[in-house]
Amino acid sequence: MTVRLRAHHLLCMLTYVGKGYTPDFCANYDKIAARLTRGEDIEIVAGPDDVCAPLLATEAPHCHNDSVLVRDAQAAAAASDMLGATVAPGYRFALDAALLSRFRAAFAAGTSRTACGGCEWSGLCDGIAGGGFDGTRLAGGR
Repeated sequence: MTVRLRAHHLLCMLTYVGKGYTPDFCANYDKIAARLTRGEDIEIVAGPDDVCAPLLATEAPHCHNDSVLVRDAQAAAAASDMLGATVAPGYRFALDAALLSRFRAAFAAGTSRTACGGCEWSGLCDGIAGGGFDGTRLAGGR
């Protein structure tokens, strides 16, 4: 199977520790982190993805907001730099340990975080990155 992710979720998944918008959102994200840890491929999509699914049934989900589309474009540019390829809808890749380490190093250094500006979770992610990504769900954390 393949995990469908919008570009900014490539960054969010790096610091996911089980906190999120709702219990259903977190349960879904836990499953996605486990799938990625097992080595499932990632496919970049435009708009709502597998992470967004539990929010789509709520009133006025933010997944469709213009600000989220801007965040996706900024994250795609950062991911393109890290991967050495153009990250756009339809792009597929596997997240192995070396690539995860490279993504986390760039995130911790702040070089891939343009898309994080104004995000309500940014403070939490700062602490997680500053703490060496301890407790993250993807690949069991470090």
